[in-house]
Amino acid sequence: MIKKKEGDLTVHRKAFHDYEILETFEAGIVLVGTEIKSLRDGGGSLQDAYIMISDLGEPWLKHSSIAPYKFGNLFNHEDRRDRKLLLHKREIAKLKKITQEKGLTIIALALYLKKGYVKAKIASARGKKAHDKRAALKDKDQKKQLREGDDY
Repeated sequence: MIKKKEGDLTVHRKAFHDYEILETFEAGIVLVGTEIKSLRDGGGSLQDAYIMISDLGEPWLKHSSIAPYKFGNLFNHEDRRDRKLLLHKREIAKLKKITQEKGLTIIALALYLKKGYVKAKIASARGKKAHDKRAALKDKDQKKQLREGDDY
């Protein structure tokens, strides 16, 4: 499970439970108006978010939520709009190839600050089946018991 670190604005906590993460990327994200203020206030969610490559070859973050800024005025931003991601051409080509492969998807893991800019940590992932999730939980419990056994 991914844990929230200092500098993280929002984290998709269930991503490692629901998906097998294959490869991660760092992308810039285009924000407008009061979105950065709302993110710094803790108003973001990546629960249903995924990345889609458009016909023009542009990556878009879809279904992410950034709550309207509570001190905003009539120029406040839209809650669930699509947000453009900024990546190098070779990374976009790699992601496009991944999306065409059966069973793979691209998900957002976290939004965080880096040198004053908001970055998105995205990953190529394969969805886990129910038996895979049970096996992962069983392994986690065994490792926990081994750690506790070392303390005595």
